[in-house]
Amino acid sequence: MNHLQRSNAGEHTPHGPPVILRHDLPASFVLFLISIPMSLGIAHATGAPLMAGIISAVIGGVVVGALSGAPLQISGPGTGLVVIVASLVAQFGWAATAAITLAAGVLQIALGLTGISRLVMSLSPAVVQGMLAGIGVSIAVGQLVVVLGGTAAPTVPANVALLPGELAQFQPGPVAAGAVAIAVLLLWPRVPRASLVPAPLVAVAAATALVHVLHLDVARVDLPDSHALVFPEMPRGSAGTVVTAVVTVALVASMESLLSAVATDRLHDGPRARLDKELVAQGTGNVLAGALGGFPISGGLARSSTNVASGAKTRYAAVFQGVWIAVAVLAFAPALELIPLSALAGVLFVVGLKLVSISRMRNLLQHRELLVYAATATGVVLFGLLEGVVAGLAVALLRALYRLTHCSVSVEGNRVCVRGSLVFLGVGRLVRELRRLPLGQTVVLELHIDYLDHASYEAIDDWREGYERLGGRVQVDEVHDSWFDRADQGKPGRHKTLPGPLPRWFAPWSHWQGTQDAVTLPAQRSSVEQSAASDPMLRGMREFERRSAPLVRPFLHELAVRGQRPQQLFITCADSRVVPNLITTSGPGDLFCVRNIGNLVPMASAGDRSVGAAVEYAVEILNVSTIVVCGHSDCGAMKALVTGSASRGSHLHSWLRNAEPSLIRFHAPTSGGCADLPVADRLAVANVAQQLDNLLGYPSVREAIAAGTLTLKGMYFDISNARVYLVDPDRNGLEPVHSPA
Repeated sequence: MNHLQRSNAGEHTPHGPPVILRHDLPASFVLFLISIPMSLGIAHATGAPLMAGIISAVIGGVVVGALSGAPLQISGPGTGLVVIVASLVAQFGWAATAAITLAAGVLQIALGLTGISRLVMSLSPAVVQGMLAGIGVSIAVGQLVVVLGGTAAPTVPANVALLPGELAQFQPGPVAAGAVAIAVLLLWPRVPRASLVPAPLVAVAAATALVHVLHLDVARVDLPDSHALVFPEMPRGSAGTVVTAVVTVALVASMESLLSAVATDRLHDGPRARLDKELVAQGTGNVLAGALGGFPISGGLARSSTNVASGAKTRYAAVFQGVWIAVAVLAFAPALELIPLSALAGVLFVVGLKLVSISRMRNLLQHRELLVYAATATGVVLFGLLEGVVAGLAVALLRALYRLTHCSVSVEGNRVCVRGSLVFLGVGRLVRELRRLPLGQTVVLELHIDYLDHASYEAIDDWREGYERLGGRVQVDEVHDSWFDRADQGKPGRHKTLPGPLPRWFAPWSHWQGTQDAVTLPAQRSSVEQSAASDPMLRGMREFERRSAPLVRPFLHELAVRGQRPQQLFITCADSRVVPNLITTSGPGDLFCVRNIGNLVPMASAGDRSVGAAVEYAVEILNVSTIVVCGHSDCGAMKALVTGSASRGSHLHSWLRNAEPSLIRFHAPTSGGCADLPVADRLAVANVAQQLDNLLGYPSVREAIAAGTLTLKGMYFDISNARVYLVDPDRNGLEPVHSPA
């Protein structure tokens, strides 16, 4: 089940008291310890009242957390809004900025109700993961400055510039507290049963205890003395300036929240975010924050990633942390002020580094998406969140444009194979290759394309007319679609082909065998090529490589990685006219097949090792749910049984002795089914029924049937009519396979 399919399942995730007490409650304490200094720091960096950050942290936890469409996302003062809010405070003052925040919240609610937030799901995973890495680096660099005893700047370049000075003015107190917190975070998971207590909580407690015992000189959490609220006032200025400010705050806060929600989804396996609902919740929070003089709210990846890392499972972690912040600021301010800032910085430093995932980089490198990842991460680090996302999107769009307009052209003799999308940007290369072909030959233009524009059609058609005018012949062979043929009939396709289910069987023998003489290979041919010209199997192998392999490669790659997991053991005859995957519409990895003369399952007491081993392997190792025995019409083995034509002493005669119980069953008085069939075909049906009985002689089969994990089915294939029937073993009769209504 993919992320989108699981999105609606979130509301049904168990969230009873055991889950809340074991996971959400401890996580909320960790969030509470981290949110207070972050909220105060963000407010201080913009010139806003310190209490504005606390107000937004409480509202972001209690209100937005309760309404959120992303249960594990933590909202509070928006880190991506620091520069914007700072300019608004300088231009309008804080009371007017609160009014702008309120109006931005109303706009966010309106946007959420329109469903526009779903566009965020179109983002490339490389962009989202690059954003995660960029924010992680930004967090780590900024918090490293705090660990060294300094005050973090708002940008990464500024923080990097501060590092040499902080190192030169080495402060043992902050460094010791931060180092202890970092060490505990890294080592705590190795402690037995350590998951019962969150590592960040232990890290902060250990660092605080160290500072207290050694009386180290460190900066501690500083809560505001005044609890006065600042109520919103109408901004003074032109309407255009105010509207621009409202739209800017709304869009930046929304984008940060939605991107954070999508990124947070990649950190856990719980319910997926419902982005429309999340945007409405963020807007509601900003309306309340603006009305009470709070800082603009957005979802924060630093807090959200900490929430996930601390083991939170539901939205109650966010709600509780908002409650703890309110209670702590009102009642326990002196105790909180004992916590060293460098200890909290150490926690965030490790959280930031964990967002830079080496495994994600390897995966993106394999999929050739590392450039998008690097562009996004670099942009976030050097310029900011939105700038980084825009940079990543620009690179992703350029790469997508290249891929959508790029086609591959390969020439083998006088066969030209084109794959991809054939548009005017790539047609020049194709025409150059076509013009290099020798004149007067029969050329096959093989098109494996998913789009053909008018310019490309005209170019190919012009070359074809010219080539045939000079005595050559051109055969256009479209494999997966008919773009060229439709254009040739004056009915060109207007859109790319909608992806449908790929065929499960890919052997187009009648197609390529019928045109084998239309293509000639170069005069200097290898021995393999010379053999392929006359050997149908080698021709088939070449055509598999050319046509079928690209279709089945994804399936086979997955099967190679995950191993085979067939659900059926399919026992059938070695007759070349019986193709199991064809008559069952199955593909690679679906059927575990055993084929022999007469589709026989020798009795367990007969001492046969081959079929018995396959049955045991399928039942005991592969855990198949069904065993099918399939007979067929015009079976040579059944004819040999009826006529006794197998030479005594031959391997065939010895093998067919395993079918003697089928003969006895066939001549039994109760065997009255299929009276209208020829004798050999009636015997084939009775033979299938007998093999089902023989299977019951294998202990593993009996045990699986008794446990309800295995069923046996008989099947009969009428070759001449291409009909498949089920075998009724009680009367040795046939039942049609009815199509579902």
